[in-house]
This record gives sequence, structure tokens and C-alpha cells, in this order.
Amino acid sequence: MSDETARNTPPSAPAHKTAGGNNAYHNFHNDFLHIQDPNERRRLALAEIDKAPFGWYHVRACVVAGVGFFTDSYDIFVVSLLNVMLGIVYFQDSKGKLNPNSDNAIKLATSAGTVVGQLGFGYLADHVGRKKMYGLELIVIIFATIGQALASGSPSVNIVGLIIFWRVLLGVGIGGDYPLSSIITSEFATTKWRGAMMGAVFAQQGIGQLTGAFVMLFLTLGFKEALSASPSIDQCDGWCGVAVDKMWRALVGFGAVPAAIALYYRLTIPETPRYTFDVGRDVEKAAEDVKAYMSGRNEGRPDDMARLQTRMAAQEQMQTPKASWSDFFRHYSIRKNYLLLIGTAGSWFLLDVAFYGVSLNNAVILETIGFSTKGAHSTYDFLYKTAIGNLIIVLAGAVPGYWVSVATLDTLGRKPIQMGGFIILTILFIVWGFAYNVISGQAKLAIFVLAQFFFNFGPNMTTFIIPGEVFPTRYRSTSHGISAASGKIGSIIGQGAIATLRNREGGTWLNHVLQIYALFMLLGIGTTFLVPETKRKTLEELCGEDQPMPSAIAEDRSGSGSGSGSHNKGPESL
Repeated sequence: MSDETARNTPPSAPAHKTAGGNNAYHNFHNDFLHIQDPNERRRLALAEIDKAPFGWYHVRACVVAGVGFFTDSYDIFVVSLLNVMLGIVYFQDSKGKLNPNSDNAIKLATSAGTVVGQLGFGYLADHVGRKKMYGLELIVIIFATIGQALASGSPSVNIVGLIIFWRVLLGVGIGGDYPLSSIITSEFATTKWRGAMMGAVFAQQGIGQLTGAFVMLFLTLGFKEALSASPSIDQCDGWCGVAVDKMWRALVGFGAVPAAIALYYRLTIPETPRYTFDVGRDVEKAAEDVKAYMSGRNEGRPDDMARLQTRMAAQEQMQTPKASWSDFFRHYSIRKNYLLLIGTAGSWFLLDVAFYGVSLNNAVILETIGFSTKGAHSTYDFLYKTAIGNLIIVLAGAVPGYWVSVATLDTLGRKPIQMGGFIILTILFIVWGFAYNVISGQAKLAIFVLAQFFFNFGPNMTTFIIPGEVFPTRYRSTSHGISAASGKIGSIIGQGAIATLRNREGGTWLNHVLQIYALFMLLGIGTTFLVPETKRKTLEELCGEDQPMPSAIAEDRSGSGSGSGSHNKGPESL
């Protein structure tokens, strides 16, 4: 820095000693009182988060974020069960079934809303802060879930239209949870176990699906007497129709319960120190928030005068660029950066196109294991087999795949898991597609289980985690939202366009659809080459913001020796 620049730069405010700290929760802020440079204070404070031993505050962060994903997955999963029951209650004149167009419209409505939520909440979390947005998406989910559960058709309003409206709104809330939960978990996580923490949050999807199947099973058992009185779903009226109407409302409404439980904790979560440092430029507040997070408090309470003075100095001295539209386009005009975004968004897009291809074979799989609804002798038998069949499908590979990923993300690494998953899925879809008409039902069941496993011990997990790690703090949420929205657009194409091809030529095109999905898995191998390995690296290393220690600070630190405290770690240890 030149002498003239040094004269014009406002001095950093002296830090003030704060109260608090004990054997369990060390007062890290007071370790850094002699550091005046805001960049160095930022690095040292973030180092404490990165190198903190795994503790209850990490578990708490995973649970608060994970409950949201549990709710998201539950709400998405039960739509197929919802459509079955809507057909029984409202479409007796169509043999108790929704027509295919209404069925697809209700399923795709959630995905359409999710795209809006991912992009909108992703941008707002970078623009106004993670804390201000976190919890709002749960409020939207709760409101839309209750509205959906209370919806009813009338002569002037079709029930399908009402359900579509509420599920679009529900999708907006679900979409907002993707970038927010991912980046908040990553920014609070310890570097050593960041993959496992983010994976544990995402793995709640499997638990949500499992819970949806169990709730459906318990509701079916609870209304057994009324349902057994009807010989088939196209004769389920009167007492039976009232029972099914109560069932679908209870099934949908249950999704609001875990969201309501988690709402308080989301609304009171502290702002992530990385956002406060890099976007808010509030050095004092960020340092206090680090201490507050590790001691289980909602947020830090720094001295207001010191906070104002330090913030003014940080505006001039912080080395990380300020967020702006011009900086956003400048950042992504750099080849390395836009290829990275293509890698995360492209991988998620290609995955989700084919991810829903597995569900096309549910009827074949259920028939193989003896839970097909074709031979149901009552409405109870039909819904019971539907519930048990969905329970088996969730357990067959999906749930184990999630948790094997959690156990290995920080040892095998994200990139090998994603690459290996795409390679194996390419092979499985090739065999499934080209040999579809010659292999037995047992062979299809085996491929189905393996595909479910390697989707979740593979790209379904890593495409969620990597975008939460590799982008700079000021654009991390926006970039994750873009990547997630790309995936959801892929799912809309997979469900709404490619999947419908199976009905061509009298419904004999399913093998060709699986062959198309194999191509998308093959392309996913290519996009995986565009993303880096992120295990055991700090977020600052991954996004190129791990600047070296200023020479003046280095000299001061080396001169002070060990007297500055055992918790003083230089950036060289990051």
C-alpha cells in the first residue's frame, strides 16, 4: 500500500474485549483483540469455524436444516398417493381415476413452483441475507399445505385447478429451501465433516419419503372398515368416499407439522459469519456471531460504537469484492467460473431428466414383488397394496444410498462419487433399455434397486452439495439456486416430455425412453469433469478467496510468539 493510500484509509477501530467464555465454549473473539486488520480478523474467525471439533451446534444446524428437507420430500412424494385418492373421491364417473393430463399437471405444478423458489430465494439470500430469508420458505410451505388440505371443488371451481394452484405455491417454498439449507449448512460446517453435514441434511429426503409411505399405510389401516365395504375403487362412494376424502386431507396436512416445529429455530438462527464478513462487511458482528453460534446463542451482541467504526474501516480495507450486478457478470465472464456453473447446473439438469425415469417402472416392480393393484378385491386392498408398494420402493436402494453417501463423502470425495454414479447408471440404463423385452421381472427388480442406490450414492447427493461449496459467498446462494433450478427444469422435461413417449405405438416405447435416459447419464459424466473435488478444503480455498496473510500482521504475529493464545492460527493452517 502506498503512503498516500495509507493516509487516506481510515484506521481500523480498536476491538473491545467481550464477556463470556468457559471451558466448554472458548471466547474466540478475545483471542483476536490485537488484530486490527479486518481481513486478518476475518480469516482467523472463519478458521475457528473451519477447524472446530464436531459438536452439538453442528448437530443442531443439521437438524434445523434437515427438517425442512424432510418436509420438502414428504410433500413431493405424497403427490402420487394424493392423485390416487383424488381420483377415487372426485372422479367416480371415470372409474375412480384421474385422467393422465390432470395427473401430470398436478405432479408438474410443484416442480414449476420449485424453479421460481430456487431462483427467487437464491437471489434474495445473497441480496438481503441468509437469516432474513431463512424461515420464510417454511411459512410459504405451511400456508400452502394447509390451503391444499382444506381445498374442495364446487360447481364453478374444479378441484384439480385448486390443487394445482396450491402445489405451485408449495413448490415456491420447497424451492427456496434448496439454496438456503445448503449454503447455511456449508457456511456453518467444520471443513473436515462439511460433506457429511450437508449430506445428512439432504438425506432427510429419504426419511421424508419413508414417512409419507408410513402415514399412508396407517391411514389405510385406520379406515379399514369403511374401505373394505367397497368392492373396487370405481364403486367407492358414500361411507367409503368420505373415508378416502379424510385420508388425502390428513396425508397432505401432516406435511405442515414438521415445518411448524422447525419454524422457530429457522427464524432465530444467526446470520452466517461468512455473509456478515464478506457481504455485510460487519467485522465486529461477524466475530461475535462466531462465538454465539458455538455457544448456542441466537446471535452476537457487539459494542455498537466499535461495530460502526470497524464497519467503516472494513468498507475500505476488505479484500473480498463487493457484490453487484456488474461484479456478478464480471465474475462469470471468467472462463473458469462460468465453466464451473455449467458443471454444477449441467450435472443437476442431466441427473433430474433421468432421475424420474426409474418411477416409470414402479408398476412392473410392484407386480414382480406381488404388490400390484391389478388384482385388488376392495378399495382397502387397493390402497393397502399402494402403501406397502411405495414403502418397499423407498426402502429398495433409495434410503441406503443416501446414508452410504453421508458416510463416504468426506473420505471418497464428492467428485469420485458423482463420476462413479453416472458411469454405473449409464451402464444400468443401457442394459435396462436395450434388453427390456428379454430380461425377466426379477432382473428388472435388481436393476431398479441398483439404480435407486446409485442415484443416491451418486449424483443425486453430490449435485446438491457441490454448488453449496464452490462459489464465492456473495454469489453462493444465487449460483446454487441457478444449479438447482436447472435440475428441476430437467425433471419437468423428464416427466412432462420424455416420459410421455412411453405411450407411443401402443405403450411399447418404454425401452426407448430408458435408452434416452442412458444418453443423459452418459452426458453427466462429461459435466462432472467441470467440477472440482471439494473434500477437506475450506470454502475460501474453493472459491479463491484465501488471500495470504498481510506482511505486517505476519511480523506482528511472529514477534508476539506464543503469548497470543493457543487459539491463534494463521492462514497457513487453513
